[in-house]
Amino acid sequence: MPTQALSLQQVSDRIRQKAREMGFGAVGFAPAHASAYGDAYARWIAEGMHGEMAYLAREDAVAKRREPAVLVPGARSAVVVAMEYFNADADPAVPGDPSRGIVARYARNHDYHDLMKERLIALQDWINTELLPVRGRAYVDTGAVLERELASRAGLGWFGRNTMLIQPRRGSYWFLGTILLDAELAYDAPFARDHCGTCAACVSACPTGALLGRDEAGAPRMDARRCISYLTIELRGPIPRDLRPMIGNRIYGCDICQEVCPWNRFATPSSEEAFLAREGLDGPSLIEWMTMTQEEFSARFKGSPIKRAKRRGLLRNVAVALGNWGSPEAVPALAIALHDEEPLVRGHAAWALGRIGTEAARQALRGREEVEQDAWVREEIAVGLGEG
Repeated sequence: MPTQALSLQQVSDRIRQKAREMGFGAVGFAPAHASAYGDAYARWIAEGMHGEMAYLAREDAVAKRREPAVLVPGARSAVVVAMEYFNADADPAVPGDPSRGIVARYARNHDYHDLMKERLIALQDWINTELLPVRGRAYVDTGAVLERELASRAGLGWFGRNTMLIQPRRGSYWFLGTILLDAELAYDAPFARDHCGTCAACVSACPTGALLGRDEAGAPRMDARRCISYLTIELRGPIPRDLRPMIGNRIYGCDICQEVCPWNRFATPSSEEAFLAREGLDGPSLIEWMTMTQEEFSARFKGSPIKRAKRRGLLRNVAVALGNWGSPEAVPALAIALHDEEPLVRGHAAWALGRIGTEAARQALRGREEVEQDAWVREEIAVGLGEG
């Protein structure tokens, strides 16, 4: 039964203690009032910078991001939690080895959505049972919630120029989760200071120019259509040809804007076993992955965020990375991919073979040109042969 006669501060203190016991590395509390960035978000959508992520632009989704009470009727408070996921590369040579792929650190093991959502639901149940009767809902990146704004409002850090939440002397490698509740709590002081200062290392380092600085409301701006994470995960169709060379060997997501952030020199390795890199996900062989079957994909990435890209999306990315490597060693695997059942894979394999440009690569392209029926793939083959 709920404990009687606790003050709001005592309730918040108890929740914070319990959340930390459950493995959350940071916990904060904020009022669930309207977003200060609602207009900026609407402008971002109007400019089309969300790309193909139509779920971000739905009228109901925009309204919910503006006002949490639309998302959860009666919402008055947000319990915001964070879990650190940083782990250093097992082999520091991997990022500079173009024959091996780079998977974003967050995706090298279990899907954090599942782990955190389960714990947040357990935390909400505990609050309801042990402290006070509440109604609400837990979210981990899957609802129309502006998590980073709520986290900053809850005192957990500032909204960095790289669009990440950055915690002083702890960095930005954090997963965020939120419980919206219909009860008052004692709130933390919002994090008001922007510690990015004049630093624009992330903006300068972004290979595709996706980071655009801050808008008039102070929110960092990103053109998602140019972000490597968007291109390798959210984009379902072909990666624009002009952006392919800029992706390098990043085959799922991107950490560049975090890797160059000075505050991440303070990042410490996660103690959560579920976030340690699985064998084979820290610098995988691009050639090996290029020949992956659907059965191998399903088995290898069970419970992994990488399943979001699907096999065709992942192999699209791998083909681009092989083209950027440009080694004749990749020709046999790409030649096999030219006959894949997925046009998306065949087309990007054709582009990669064109980049390599050896006689063997051209022979593979000419052979496929004779039988290819898909118009877009034929176009990619023509480009690869220098005829497009």
